[in-house]
Amino acid sequence: MKRLWAPWRLQYVTKEKPQGCIFCDKPQAGDDRANHIVHRGRHAFVMLNTYPYNNGHVMIAPFEHVACLEDLPPATAHEMMDLSQQCIRAFKLSFYPEGFNLGFNLGTAAGAGIKDHLHLHLVPRWSGDTNFMPVVADVRVIPQSLDATLDQLTKALAQVQTGA
Repeated sequence: MKRLWAPWRLQYVTKEKPQGCIFCDKPQAGDDRANHIVHRGRHAFVMLNTYPYNNGHVMIAPFEHVACLEDLPPATAHEMMDLSQQCIRAFKLSFYPEGFNLGFNLGTAAGAGIKDHLHLHLVPRWSGDTNFMPVVADVRVIPQSLDATLDQLTKALAQVQTGA
């Protein structure tokens, strides 16, 4: 069996968890930029992950507090897929990734850090984006700030949505 060590995740795993639900609280806070909300739809929104696996890692979540995929209203599920397609187009337009990881972690056993509010992870990938730094130096190299990523992705999403 091979093991993948991810020491940078220890900060996330061991830190005190905030009260409430970030997927409910952040959209209600009103300051989308400070909360790294990239886009709001009717039923769901796109938010940058504060602890990204890679540059541009976003999460697409419903506004409704829903834990189980099978309880997600069809209109919300459809919009989440539409938003994932729009994000992929926007990333291709402005970040030029070579691939993507897209998925749900449903339940604690499946790796959900926030199990009570489902969310879809979308992670842009580039060949060689996993390097020796996390293993050797206990450092994750993310080449762009969350604010710069927010600006770049917001602009690209606007282009995708208007067809410009």
